Amino acid sequence: MTIVVIISCNYKLFWKRMKHLIGFCLLLVGLTGCDTSAINSPYFDLLEDESVLYSSFSLRPKHLDPARSYSSNEVQFTGQIYEPPLQYHYLKRPYTLIPLTASQLPTVNYFDDQGQRIDDERAGDNVAYSVYEISIQPDISFQPHPAFSRKNNGEFIYHKMNAEQLADIETLSDFNQQGSRELIAADYVYQIKRLAHPEIHSPILSLMGEYIVGLTDFAHELQQIKQTGGDIDLTTVEIAGVKVIDKYRYQIKVQGKYPQLLYWLAMPFFAPMPWEADSFYQQTGLKKKNISLDWYPVGTGPYHLIENDPNSRMVLARNPNFHGEQYPELGEKSDLTSGLLNDAGKEIPFIDKIVFSLEKENTSYWNKFLQGYYDVSGINSDSFDQAIQVGASGDFGLSDGMMEKNIDLKTAIATSTSYIGFNMLDSVVGGYTEQAQKLRQAISIAIDYEEYISIFANGRGIAAQGPIPPSIFGYREGQQGINPYVYEWKNNTAGRKSLKKAKQLLAEAGYPRGRDENTGKPLILYFDVPASGPDAKANFDWLRKQFQKLDLQLVVRNTDYNRFQEKMRQGQAQIFQWGWNADYPDPENFLFLLYGPNGKVKASGENAANYQNQKFDALFEKMRVMDNGEERQMIIKEMIAVLHKDAPWVWGYHPKQFSLYHAWNKNVKPNLMANNTLKYRRVDVDARQQIQQQWNKPILWPLLTVFLMVLVLLLPAVIMYRNKNHAKIHVKK
Repeated sequence: MTIVVIISCNYKLFWKRMKHLIGFCLLLVGLTGCDTSAINSPYFDLLEDESVLYSSFSLRPKHLDPARSYSSNEVQFTGQIYEPPLQYHYLKRPYTLIPLTASQLPTVNYFDDQGQRIDDERAGDNVAYSVYEISIQPDISFQPHPAFSRKNNGEFIYHKMNAEQLADIETLSDFNQQGSRELIAADYVYQIKRLAHPEIHSPILSLMGEYIVGLTDFAHELQQIKQTGGDIDLTTVEIAGVKVIDKYRYQIKVQGKYPQLLYWLAMPFFAPMPWEADSFYQQTGLKKKNISLDWYPVGTGPYHLIENDPNSRMVLARNPNFHGEQYPELGEKSDLTSGLLNDAGKEIPFIDKIVFSLEKENTSYWNKFLQGYYDVSGINSDSFDQAIQVGASGDFGLSDGMMEKNIDLKTAIATSTSYIGFNMLDSVVGGYTEQAQKLRQAISIAIDYEEYISIFANGRGIAAQGPIPPSIFGYREGQQGINPYVYEWKNNTAGRKSLKKAKQLLAEAGYPRGRDENTGKPLILYFDVPASGPDAKANFDWLRKQFQKLDLQLVVRNTDYNRFQEKMRQGQAQIFQWGWNADYPDPENFLFLLYGPNGKVKASGENAANYQNQKFDALFEKMRVMDNGEERQMIIKEMIAVLHKDAPWVWGYHPKQFSLYHAWNKNVKPNLMANNTLKYRRVDVDARQQIQQQWNKPILWPLLTVFLMVLVLLLPAVIMYRNKNHAKIHVKK
């Protein structure tokens, strides 16, 4: 009897499972007549009526604390959350500063060493210090955050949490109560103090210490408090050069003239920080749970971070306390015809959420972009041929496949430069003699950067004529801007000088046919670089060929990055590759890379070539404090002429950025300086949904076919099994 029961139970279980499988397949058959695009969608928990922008990240941002964050993968978050007093106009070019939380652009007053105010027209070399006064708009509030929550008696709820209260807290969303308060001038002063905190290690402390009066001394004071075991309370200590005037006004005092401070006031470094949030995050229990400013920022911007899962995604949502802002009403002439002013004067932001999904592989991101699941995409070397076609004249256009999908291409020359540098302290390639100049000029002609851009950058870039890229004041186009030692102007275009000219310069430098005219030995040069791998090898092989044109031997010395950095600091590298991205749109931010007192060896500065020319340095000191105008332009022209002759760099190239946008993206204009541009973007959600449905219809018939085939194959076996069991039951009875 027991055997019969077991057989009967297995038989019933088998048919139960078969019924479930049949039911599932019938469901799939029913779905074929419905909207099934959601089956393929990587997003499963977002409401259809929300306006959502989809983007990605490959590595979790290390710092979201505005005093520490200085990376491009971090500013895409901090730029939307924090609000410094100034920002860049979204549409105007050249890049123009406008107020953000400030009520107007800062007022600047100049003083001599006697403390007497100097008229702006007479403010020259006799300026001892400048005072910037910033006025903040009233009625701006911070995002909801538990740090602001108080009891009825005014006591903070979450500032002194015990173990029992912390037991159920794992993320910031686990706090039951949230609060807010109005933004005041003291919040901006508090943040500047944080730049000097010894436990924060702000990357701009040393630079700002050169300009903000008392900041370096303030940092030493805080360091002493820490060393003596004291608690640092930034609300009780003051900086000599930074002070609160009243509720909505504060001052910053700087050494001499430093007009570039205005650009820094548009960066998250100078965004406000409420002391309540800083105090809240100092709790040991929260630190152990990794609840800190680096994970959960606190700002007044249009968005706040509601989800931070480094293994999956990060989500920004509308800040319900956002003070409001309007889309620009003015722009360039082309902005009107291109539709960039269709939303003029409307309240922003337009987007409800921004979802950043973890994507470690470019291929995965690219495929999802083509499916419509990402709104924007860059173009890497693997996808370039699929996305772009190059015309006979060298111009770029979209491929047929991209045009069929109604994808738009936006390009912009980056405010950055990539170059090959000579160590001017080196006994062979360095120095300032005519022979040394001609050696560097010959090499500059031989290294064909037009070819480099074509091979290694898919043509995305322009050969540099000097350190300043396009769209930065001081850059000169056309014949006026060419480097006359490397290029010549023919047929209304710049052409690289001939290899014959390069060999002539090499001979005049004392190395005819690549050999020392005194010893007859071949000239061997050394290129230091931290790169490795197949791509780097191809780059090195190409570079060796450029030197071989002059019968010069190039030895590549590849080391790890730490060793490379050490070589640079000690001046042991002879020739090297380097680059620079603009912090702000001012020529000073590029020309300071060749300012003598910024030498890498002598001052640990950013002058990696250790270049020092008295004339250039004197002109730089005059130019750096000037306002943009004809006089400043002429000084920059003179400085560039000095650099062209000395040739401390092979000027390299300025990269060109390519971005692809689906047609449902609105208000798209590349802005290489602003970091808070997502608030201007708009997405046509209905259009995106329709296209996603069209592009991603699941194909169900293969699954149904396989199921029917399996069913046909199993049915005879099931019948035989059933008949056999019935026979056993009758025999047993």
